[in-house]
Amino acid sequence: MQKTTYWADNYIQKSTGADEALKHIKPGQRVFIGSSCGEPQHLVNALSSAAGRFTDLEIVRLLSIESGPLTLIANRSHSQQFNIRSFYLGSASSTKIHRNKRFITPINLSQIPHLFKSRMMPINAALIQASPPDDFGWMSLGVSVDITLAACEAADIVICQVNPNMPRVLGRSFIHVNDVDHIVEHEEDLLTIRPLPELEEANSIAKHISRLIDDGSTLQTSLGVTNEAIMLCLSEKNDIGVHSQYLSDGLMRLVSIGVITNRKKGFNNGKLVAGSAVGSKLLYDFIDDNPSIEFHPSDYINNPSIIARHNAMISLNTAMAIDLTGQVAADALPFNNYTGINGLLDFTRGAAMSKGGKSILMLTSTSDQGQKSRIVPSLSDIAVVVPRGDVQYVATEYGVVNLFGKTLQERAMALISIAHPDFRDELFSKARELDLIDIDRKFKQAIKGVYPLKYEETVTINGIPITFRPAKPVDERSIQEHYYSMNRGDIVSRFFHEKKSFVHDQINTTFEIDYINDLTIVATIGEVGFEKIIAVGEYFRNSIINMAEVAFSVSKEYQGMGIARILQDKLAEAARDNGIKGLVAYTSPENKAMRKLFQKLPYQIHSENDEDMVILSCLFDEPLEIAPK
Repeated sequence: MQKTTYWADNYIQKSTGADEALKHIKPGQRVFIGSSCGEPQHLVNALSSAAGRFTDLEIVRLLSIESGPLTLIANRSHSQQFNIRSFYLGSASSTKIHRNKRFITPINLSQIPHLFKSRMMPINAALIQASPPDDFGWMSLGVSVDITLAACEAADIVICQVNPNMPRVLGRSFIHVNDVDHIVEHEEDLLTIRPLPELEEANSIAKHISRLIDDGSTLQTSLGVTNEAIMLCLSEKNDIGVHSQYLSDGLMRLVSIGVITNRKKGFNNGKLVAGSAVGSKLLYDFIDDNPSIEFHPSDYINNPSIIARHNAMISLNTAMAIDLTGQVAADALPFNNYTGINGLLDFTRGAAMSKGGKSILMLTSTSDQGQKSRIVPSLSDIAVVVPRGDVQYVATEYGVVNLFGKTLQERAMALISIAHPDFRDELFSKARELDLIDIDRKFKQAIKGVYPLKYEETVTINGIPITFRPAKPVDERSIQEHYYSMNRGDIVSRFFHEKKSFVHDQINTTFEIDYINDLTIVATIGEVGFEKIIAVGEYFRNSIINMAEVAFSVSKEYQGMGIARILQDKLAEAARDNGIKGLVAYTSPENKAMRKLFQKLPYQIHSENDEDMVILSCLFDEPLEIAPK
């Protein structure tokens, strides 16, 4: 029976210098190096200095920070010395890392621990970084647990850089002194990432997406300017939870102001759960010995069945490109520190399985300073990361759409509507060539309209949350269903004659709009992408007299709730903003409801009869001294 040695004695026996420890690595071996900001810089620099004595050493990594020493190895080394096997690229400059592209290993992050532990990919040595041991000999992997813990458990030898600057993070983040082979004490600052620049496009995307996140939701975020902008937009939310691959400064700020409480996650309540931290020194101080934070390995964090156990799981990830059918590519992007296959598909599928969950993909509408569209006809020459069947919400700075359950034509129209206006006509033409859109459909200049988010608002009436928003091209079917559900009297009041058909060509002016000269505001209930339209208010600008002609329709069961007045107020606000002089409405003498509605405008109302028609009008420069109630 082998005698057990006290861990403190083991610690002393295993302590050595970096150069001495690295002598145990042989040419032709496979070496794992701790991930991202947990990268053991001292060990990596020593390995780089010793490059001359190695041939065919395969470096296995999850990702390296662009300024980290592992990137320097990739730049200095020659093919006969080092191969860099990465599980994804990150934001490292493509010109520096492109030479190693052939070594990128596409795999979902949840599967990497199994790859190591099964010995399908044997790890000969693991170079890691950890905190000093506690009174019981346990060292924390700190800011980088992800796949590092599995690599430690699977490696033939483990070389650990002990750094007092590494925070002690709770959860499944610990490795015992008895389970490492060589200990190298070296104090140095942990890698950090610089503050991300503020981008107007990212802020616009964040404003669209923040409306999809309800109080009590559980968030997963990737890293990049868009997610940081979203963090700023969530300051008014309550009881947000976190189960995420990465913990960032943005999430830390939400914890500090009480937005993130983790009380209503439904799983791991009261705990912020992540796999790694990437950010500033302040973030690392925040997670040190914090009992409300737990880090776990990626086969737990990224397990779709674990993700799905959370209430209203919201996954927020960044894409590089999407085609008109919904296929998504996600390679390295500027100011987006981690991307590729990684955990994107794990969280996309896990969030979709969660009760009330949403998977949201974000991308700016253009690349190369606006020269190229990120929404493209097809991804024929770009690797697909997320299949079209897994895609739900897609957001750009021009809006957000839900592709779940949509036909290819509905998907194409939806994505064109949130593409950059300069590319929409080209995308529309390509969609028709690809038979994604009916060949008889005509492209109208109105499709270039920019969605005015400022007129979007959710109001609770009689206990029902009703969203008032500008109509979108994707609303065609819902608007048709609204009109078909109306009774005869309401149809006559709205259209001035009996009408039994509401085909595309007859109502296209309702949803093919430019938001300036013609605008439709709809009242909806239900989930985004599957809303039921319960009311429609629209104006059309008569350019000759510069007046906006308005018309309304409200479903029978929602009449008498003040919905039409809200629609009218929003149309009046938009008309004023767009330089229109006033409103005009044509109605029948019997339509007392329309006359009563118009009288509620805070302007002097003019009325005149024209044969069997009543013409109501008001000018915005003729306000009433006392607004009507």
